[in-house]
Amino acid sequence: MFKNKVPALLASAMLVATVMGTQHPVAAQDPIKIGVAVAQTGNVALLGQEQVIGAKIAEKFFNDKGGVNGRLINNENVVGVVGPTLSQQAFAADPIADAAGVPVIAPSNTAAGIPQIGKFIFRVSAPVAKVAPNAVRAALAINPDIKRVARAFAQNDAFSKSETGTFETTIKDMGLEEVTLQTFQTTDTDFTSQVSNIISATPDLVIVSGLAADGGNLVKQLRDLGYTGLIIGGNGLNTANIFPVCQAACDGILIAQAYSYQADTDVNKAFVDAYKADQKKNPPQFSAQAFAGVQVFVEALAALDTASPIKDMQLADLRAKLRDQVLAGKYDTPLGTISFVETKNDKGETTGGELVQEQFYVAQIKMAADGQSGEFTFLSNEMISGGEMAATPEATPAQ
Repeated sequence: MFKNKVPALLASAMLVATVMGTQHPVAAQDPIKIGVAVAQTGNVALLGQEQVIGAKIAEKFFNDKGGVNGRLINNENVVGVVGPTLSQQAFAADPIADAAGVPVIAPSNTAAGIPQIGKFIFRVSAPVAKVAPNAVRAALAINPDIKRVARAFAQNDAFSKSETGTFETTIKDMGLEEVTLQTFQTTDTDFTSQVSNIISATPDLVIVSGLAADGGNLVKQLRDLGYTGLIIGGNGLNTANIFPVCQAACDGILIAQAYSYQADTDVNKAFVDAYKADQKKNPPQFSAQAFAGVQVFVEALAALDTASPIKDMQLADLRAKLRDQVLAGKYDTPLGTISFVETKNDKGETTGGELVQEQFYVAQIKMAADGQSGEFTFLSNEMISGGEMAATPEATPAQ
């Protein structure tokens, strides 16, 4: 399933180019073929590595359970693709897959407009507008005296730009004052200017939207230069791979979550057990979302095959039917129970499936005394919002 590990944008484009012309029937003895296209190089590799682990665990987990009605899954002549890692990569690669009629399930693309790219595009990553505000609620629960907020984001990353827009709206909606806005690049390593501007603005809260390497370095330099208030990290910082970057300075970062390894469901317990057996630690959100993406394809294929055997279907027909079956299904995943609602684009045309998810969380990083290792500790929902975090609606308007 993972013979070729290349950057997500290239993986998506190359994979579709390889399979788009294939029209042979899906023979009964052939494995079911699901592609996984996530980042393995560059500054986003820290996130892609976690997705590979999650998808590999899903491959073994579902193949051990018989695959799709007895047929195993791998990645050549794919029926669908799980990926890419970043929203920015999705905006470039997904139109190619959609034009080829290849279903795509995005494991971590949370920017506005992802499902509206095309009819075959889905995501198991909740839109940032539904998740990110929970972190601000958590910060206010910890420190009700927060009034002044600084915001910083990576301006060359589509997701970070979308996420920081959500934070901007949340700040206004909660009656807080934004005292400075700083921008940076995901390739930056020196944040002296941004940090100096933030500290001089005397914020009570700093919100950082970036990726693990750049965001982690910004956090570290904030602490090194004397900032002592709360810090919220965006979804790009939502990985234990940030620990070696900001080290002891990671302690206390708040990050909204679409997944908790503590969720008390059978499938999550099985996933956590498999992950811990393989990695000797609790699974992160990016791994759980990759697992869920593979799971949705497997369960949709099984339902489709039960209703109308797929062994003699042409590949293009199978992909089209798979798209409709993914949209029709409801799935008990490590993320909780999820489903999809069909969207429309600005022209009123039918497009892909937006995620409907019932439960979200907020975690705070707690670093060990050595400053080298840490963990995500989950805050109680009761503490944050009266027992219920904001859930995705049953229908998500087109964006």
